This record gives sequence, C-alpha cells and structure tokens, in this order.
Amino acid sequence: MENLSFEESLEKLEEIVNKLESGDVPLDDAIDEFNNAMQLVKICNEKLSAAEESIAKIVKDNGELIDFSPSE
Repeated sequence: MENLSFEESLEKLEEIVNKLESGDVPLDDAIDEFNNAMQLVKICNEKLSAAEESIAKIVKDNGELIDFSPSE
C-alpha cells in the first residue's frame, strides 16, 4: 500500500469512506476497512509533508538552497 501515489491513496480512501457510509458493511469488515483507511491517511500525510518540505525550499542562482518564508 505504501508504494501508491498520493492520488491513488486518496482514491482508495474515498472508496472506503463511501463503503462505510453505505452502512451495509458487517462490523468486522468495517473495522478492517477503518484500519486500511488509517494506513492510507498516514501515507497521504507523509506524502503531503514531503511535498511541503520540498516546496518550502528555494534555489538561489548559485544553487544554494534557502528556506522559503512567505513573510520575506
């Protein structure tokens, strides 16, 4: 599951939510689906954090990386 892209993870997460919202899922299956959803949330969060870190860097003309601060 960890090798899924952000978009694939999000799509699978949406499928699980829709399935659980339908109310037609037995309790044991719902618990398994919930655990899968939590793994997908973790994966999405990690991918978003990595993207934020890479976006927060700016490369100067000389190739030096600096932290980006919106207040600058």
